[in-house]
Amino acid sequence: MQVIELTNFFKTIREDNRITTTHISLYMALFELWNQNEFQNPFCMSRRAVMEAAKISGLATFHRCIRDLHQFGYIRYLPSRNPAISSLVYMVNL
Repeated sequence: MQVIELTNFFKTIREDNRITTTHISLYMALFELWNQNEFQNPFCMSRRAVMEAAKISGLATFHRCIRDLHQFGYIRYLPSRNPAISSLVYMVNL
C-alpha cells in the first residue's frame, strides 16, 4: 500500500502547480519518517530532523511548506507548539 501512496503522490503533484521542489523534498522526508515508524498514523516529528532530511535550512521555509502541505491536503499536521512535545503528522491517502 505504501508504494501506491508514493505513486499517487507523484501523480497528484503533476497536476498541482502550487507544489514546488521544496514541498516535494519535505514530503519525501516525512514519507521516510513514516516508513521508519512502520507506516503508523500519526507519527511524531522532530522539526530539526525533518528539516535536515529535506535539506531545508530556513525555518520560515519549513513552516510555510509544512503548512502548505497540510492546507493542500497532502498531510495532516498537528503542531505541538511545545518544545518538549513532538508534533504529529498524519500521511493522507491520496
